[in-house]
Amino acid sequence: MFTQIKAAIIDLDGTMLDTAPDFLVALNRMRSEFDLPALDIARIKTMVGKGSENLILQVLAVDFDAAGVALHFEAAMAAYQKHYLQINGDYSALYPQVLEGLQALRERGLRLACVTNKPLAFALPLMQKKGLASYFELVYGGDSFPRKKPDPMPLLQVCTEFGLAPRQVVAIGDSSNDALAARAAGCPVLNVPYGYNHGLAIQNVDSDGIVETLMEAARLLSA
Repeated sequence: MFTQIKAAIIDLDGTMLDTAPDFLVALNRMRSEFDLPALDIARIKTMVGKGSENLILQVLAVDFDAAGVALHFEAAMAAYQKHYLQINGDYSALYPQVLEGLQALRERGLRLACVTNKPLAFALPLMQKKGLASYFELVYGGDSFPRKKPDPMPLLQVCTEFGLAPRQVVAIGDSSNDALAARAAGCPVLNVPYGYNHGLAIQNVDSDGIVETLMEAARLLSA
């Protein structure tokens, strides 16, 4: 299955970086502006991964009905974006063996793209700050296309730009979003077990395997 792989599409939040602490700070600063109580990190981890709009809708739904969510959404989104940009990357950390894994993938001749549902204005400076940016030829965010993961559109665009068939491009991520997008695009997919996956067990996701680290993924792809 992995013998013809020429490139990898790698997710960001929950795959390369533990960004939940950034979300915790930014979201709770936003909530304080609305006199709402702070949320804990375990709850926030179940909400991330489907883009900023979905995140703010879920956070507001903790305290408001549908009409209240609609009423407060624009102000909450603006407050969240303001706070997130102020602290972007300050509280997040690389997962073990991420840089080593990226280097090994590059040394094995694989081309690398990052596809995340995080807005590009958040993703690019974060990747630069954490030393990730130089490994990737392409970076697409949740606002780069009309549709985001789990839609296959961003993955198919990577395949097109790399001039590769989807079967030659492996997707690596921490959630069902990554797996569903890969399956729909025709790409093989590997999951890591340590990310968020909307609070659900990654073992129940339809993928082609679970790798403990990106370094293990590099070894598997070079076998």
